[in-house]
Formats: sequence, C-alpha cells, structure tokens
Amino acid sequence: MIKRFIRRVLGLSANHVERVPRQRHGLARDALSPAAAKVCAVLREAGFASYVVGGAVRDLLLGIVPTDFDIATDARPEQVKPLFRRALIIGRRFRLVHVMMGPETVEVSTFRAADPDTAEKDEHGRVLRDNVFGTQAEDARRRDFTVNALYFDPATEEVVDFHGGLADLKKRVLRVIGEPVTRYREDPIRMLRGVRLSAKLGLRLDAATREPIRELAPLMERVPPARLFDEMLKLLLSGHASACLRQLREVGLHKGLLPLLDVILEQPLGERFVTLALAQTDERVLAERPVSPAFLFAALLWHEVLAAWRGREARGERSIPALENAMDEVLDTQCAKLAITRKLTATMREVWGMQPRFELRSGQRPYRLVEAPRFRMAYDFLALRAASGEVPAEFEAWWRAFQAADADTRKAMLLPETGPRKRRRRRRKKRPAAPTPAPA
Repeated sequence: MIKRFIRRVLGLSANHVERVPRQRHGLARDALSPAAAKVCAVLREAGFASYVVGGAVRDLLLGIVPTDFDIATDARPEQVKPLFRRALIIGRRFRLVHVMMGPETVEVSTFRAADPDTAEKDEHGRVLRDNVFGTQAEDARRRDFTVNALYFDPATEEVVDFHGGLADLKKRVLRVIGEPVTRYREDPIRMLRGVRLSAKLGLRLDAATREPIRELAPLMERVPPARLFDEMLKLLLSGHASACLRQLREVGLHKGLLPLLDVILEQPLGERFVTLALAQTDERVLAERPVSPAFLFAALLWHEVLAAWRGREARGERSIPALENAMDEVLDTQCAKLAITRKLTATMREVWGMQPRFELRSGQRPYRLVEAPRFRMAYDFLALRAASGEVPAEFEAWWRAFQAADADTRKAMLLPETGPRKRRRRRRKKRPAAPTPAPA
C-alpha cells in the first residue's frame, strides 16, 4: 500500500517496462567502444547482468558520438573489481568501479534503489545519502530524466525502457522522471543539468519539468560549491554555452550563479564581451580544439573586476593596487559560490593583471611582456576586449604586429617615453678609510 502511494506521488507506473528490439531503435553493439563492449562481456560471462546506460545510450540514439560509456550491473563493487586487471573502487556517497582498458576508463555502477523513506535528506528535501543497492527498475526510477534512463543490452541489442525515454527522444522532449518539485528538491543540480541537456541536445523542456524551476531556483544556494562548479564547467564547455546561458535566464536560474548573466542584462558593453567569449569557446569546443577554463572564467568575470577596479580608482586608490584589490574582491565572492580551483584563479589573476601592461609600449616593457609565460593568453584576452569595443583596436593591432616582428622592426615600433623619467641615483664614492694610528 505504501509503495503504491509512493508510485502515485512520484507519477510512476507500477511495472511498466518495455524491451525494444534493434529493428525499432536501430542501435547495434558495434556502436560501443571496445572497452565498454569488453566490460559488458566479462560481467556477463561471470553471471551478472550488464547494460550500457545513461548518456551514452541517449547520444548513440541521437547520432552523437559519446564521450564515455557507463555500465550498470547487478554485481556489487567488490564482485566487479576482481574480474579486471586494472580496476579501482572509488566514491563515498556512491561506490563505483573504474575499469581502465588502454586509454579508456569505463565506469561500472551497481543498480541502486530509490527509496524516499530510507534516503538521508536535509530540511529542504535534498538527498544527502542514498547508497542502497536495488533492482534495475529501482535504478531507472532514481535517474533524473527519461532519456537518461535507457539501458542497452549488448547481448540482445535491446533497449530496456522503463519511463518512455525512447518516445521522448523521438518527440525531442526532455522530461524529468517522477514529480518535478520532489526530484528538484532531492537534487537541485537537476535543474541546471536539465537546462544544459536541453540546449546541448536540442530538446524541448517538458512543460511540467520547466514550470517549477523559477520558484525553486533558491535551492541552488544550498548545493556544495564543488558540485556547482563541476556542473557549470560542463555547461560552459558543452559547445553550446551561449544557448545554455540564454536558457538559464529564460527559466530563472541565472541570479547568483555567475555575475556574467547580470552583466548581460544590465551592461551592453559587457553583453558584447561575454557573447564573444562564449561564441569563441563554443567554436573551439565544436572544432575539438583545446579550451582553457581559466581563460573562460577570466572572461566571464572580467566586467565585475573592471567595475570594482574603476570604483576603487574613483575613490583615490592607485591603479595597480586598485586592480589587485578588485581581483581579490571578485574572486572571494565567486569562490564562495563556485569552488574555482586555486590553479585556475592564479591563471585568471595573471591574465587580468597583464591587461594594464599592454598600454605601455615604450622602452623595455614590451619586450618583457612578450616573454611572460601567460603572454599569449593575455594577448587573446586583449583581442577579445578590442573586438567588443572596450579598448581601441589599435592596441590589439600593435601587439599582434610587435610579437611577429623581427628585432629591428620591433625597435622602430616602440613609442617614445612620455612619462617623467626616473632620476638615476648617483652612486656615492666610498671615502678611503682613515689610516689606523700606529701604536705608541
């Protein structure tokens, strides 16, 4: 009776499961990576169930090459590990097994239960711990969206569908499993993930899935900063960052995540700068070129730094100390919300700190700047500022030409010194020591 009540509250069917043959979905075992196929085969030979699950199945059905493959099984972690030469049990909240085969790492998880009565929650309904093993049906029920709850059986080439994920993929709809408010309270990150997946995959958020997000947006403040940072990084490096951030604003999730969205709403110059930064990032990701998270976060937070810097200068602080203090102020605020790593913030500070040095184009300063370790990243940042109209285009053109020029051309390009010349201190000649009087 209690189980029936829970199913009714979560909007779940009693025992509906559909095993869809290959003829209806078109996915073959050959589409799997060699490592994923091998892991499934080893588990099956040992007498365990094994399915490719989640994003890999979803992407393959959409014609997208997955970045990784996850396996779900009824074997416990301690039963999985001995089956493979290179395997490691990881995790505290969820114990998983990472199986390493050549350059590929396959994540193997045991079916888990989704029991709202036994899961440990905080006062807002967020699940803190629910590391309980269960059946495949329970495992499907605890997943976030229907399109992520599809299981592919390599042995039979069937897709096991508990929640109508195949139909939703066909309709290009993203729908949360169960009652949306309850699922978002259990894990507020699901709201952010829903926005990212809908933008990345070109899926439409189901009306019931979308409707509570604006009201429940404050729950994001209770998400641990490290988890929020990881999810924001996935969003920004998805290759569809511009679409993701537009959608964040549309559903009401933008406030408090990053100042960049408030900048977009309030400052036309900041909007152009951020839009260019995101467009360049998307272009690089889709072209499979490397992207620096430090550069991206430096771009997204730059106008917060710039505003704080100008404000401090207006209050009488000297320019460079004002910039240093502005960087501290912005990073302290952001690191309280997003656990941006120290390595990233150090690089961001270097890029920001080099911007005033681009204005100095006389003497030995340009030579020293070109030799700086982060010069190329800082120059790209300057080019972004010039493209958005924040600084004169001639700055970027001068530095582009200077770094490519030979020694004679560089010397001819230098501007004359305009500031007051420092007076060179004369070295005082040491007076010869007085002779020591001879002893009497």
